[in-house]
Amino acid sequence: MTSIAMALFVLGAVILILALRMRAATGIPWAPILSDDAQIGHSPARTLVSRRYQLSGKPDYIIERHGRQIPIEVKPGRTAPQPYHSDLMQLAAYCLLIEETTGQAPPYGILRYAEQSFQLRYTPAVRNELLEILDAMQAAREAEDVEHNHEQPQRCAHCGLRYVCDDALV
Repeated sequence: MTSIAMALFVLGAVILILALRMRAATGIPWAPILSDDAQIGHSPARTLVSRRYQLSGKPDYIIERHGRQIPIEVKPGRTAPQPYHSDLMQLAAYCLLIEETTGQAPPYGILRYAEQSFQLRYTPAVRNELLEILDAMQAAREAEDVEHNHEQPQRCAHCGLRYVCDDALV
């Protein structure tokens, strides 16, 4: 009986070590999870809202590090050597929403792709770039006619507005 208990103990220790290594490989820090919008079956995370910027959203996770909230956005199907600019701006938007709702800007956000994590430092330059994009989006919303900004038929084919678009490529 003692040898079975010892074997189970060793097996448990090996599984724990492997799990810890896998967790460390994600690049996501160990920290309390304040909000979780990625898990099926859990109660949905609270939507962050900024009336000032007419912006709302829910990052996949919000963790707490050193008393600061850090957004994490997970793109499990995405593999790329560098993060897409649109994903970085989505993460910056979550940083802005946390800043607006808590009064304290996160120092950074984390973008997790299938095989690696990227850290976006939430600097004044990043914040300003995001605000310029939000201004352009607001101007487009208010414009009577907005031309598409690409020459990619596959984007048009998957666009939710193609049925009313006079400028569609497909």
